[in-house]
Amino acid sequence: MTWMDTAAELRTARVPAVLITLAAVRGHAPREAGAKMIATADDLFGTIGGGNLEMTALTRARELLAEDARAPEMLTLRLNDKAPAKYGRQCCGGEVTMLFEPLPVPAAAAIFGIGNIGLELTRILARHDIDLTVSDSRPEQLEAIDALETPVARISSEFAVVGEEVLTALPAGAHVVIMTHDHAEDLHLCSAALTRGDLGSIGLIGSNAKWQRFRKNLAAEGFDPEIIDTIRCPIGLPDLPGKAPAAIAVSVAADLLARMA
Repeated sequence: MTWMDTAAELRTARVPAVLITLAAVRGHAPREAGAKMIATADDLFGTIGGGNLEMTALTRARELLAEDARAPEMLTLRLNDKAPAKYGRQCCGGEVTMLFEPLPVPAAAAIFGIGNIGLELTRILARHDIDLTVSDSRPEQLEAIDALETPVARISSEFAVVGEEVLTALPAGAHVVIMTHDHAEDLHLCSAALTRGDLGSIGLIGSNAKWQRFRKNLAAEGFDPEIIDTIRCPIGLPDLPGKAPAAIAVSVAADLLARMA
């Protein structure tokens, strides 16, 4: 398996990692320039030469993971008996420069309801490097997803009569937008989203009047007011006018992307 295969598998599994490359080698070193390995919090794939070199790289990579670092960085090590060596001496005599490239888990979002606005919102979000789930209880509405241009996002299209099944399977921290064709379905999804308690954000399409009815119903289900108010309704940017589906989708997408940044 190549490092690219490993990186792809880790992304699919939503496991954050750091790609470590020997960017430059001067003199003698255990591996050649271009050698790579990938580190996660619990595993290591490949090798850049072992010994103090590799352990120093692994330690720094895991520090970057703990810091949720996103920017790449360089680190230079001398491989001689006079250089500091926390994990044992390497007397190759050369010098290596390592490039650390974080491979963070992409943001995750889910759209429930692929009507006119949901489709436009999907079209916008599909152009971003995120994991995007789209769900509808009407299978014919999901057919339009296949006609979109090749996406940048990793899109999962889910037909579900009971959207709660899809919602409960989302990764922690996912951002949820609820905009189905049925207010009863919307309310059920709001309840399921609040029950999870680990989502990045919850947005509900609708007017203030709709939201006041929903607040009352959710309170009757036993949710505390401060928990209920973690749902945003109306959604989107208040200063961006327009009721056309494309305009609403732009407003909602702008707000959502800011929350995922």
